[in-house]
Amino acid sequence: MSEQNFKNHVKMVPLFHGVTFGILFLTFIGALYHLFGAWGTETQYVASLIAATNLGVLFLFYFARAFPLRAQDRVIKLEESLRAHRLTGQDLDARLTMPQIIALRFASDDEWPALAKRAADEGMERYAIKEAIKNWRADTYRV
Repeated sequence: MSEQNFKNHVKMVPLFHGVTFGILFLTFIGALYHLFGAWGTETQYVASLIAATNLGVLFLFYFARAFPLRAQDRVIKLEESLRAHRLTGQDLDARLTMPQIIALRFASDDEWPALAKRAADEGMERYAIKEAIKNWRADTYRV
């Protein structure tokens, strides 16, 4: 595996993000097409159930990804809080937002304190924080 950096750190799973979403989305479009074609006929009820089920599966697809990421974000915040305390002897700056904290996890211990202060003082966006990192600390566990 190549060394992780700003350009390659985003984790995409083609079968999940591309193929599975594509199938679900196209199935939902097909269900809507069928529903509008069946409007006013005796199959309208069945078509509406199919469309509603497909919509539910699309929501399930989204939340199956969103909920675990939210839990990972909480763990990252805890890890970075402990890291801040270890490196600076202080708690995380309360001005840091969750996206900033998540971006800071990629900074090496040497550059983390200065970059965290700069991020809080300047209100840096997460991508700006990541681009400012000179010595990238890989996070291979995020999925």
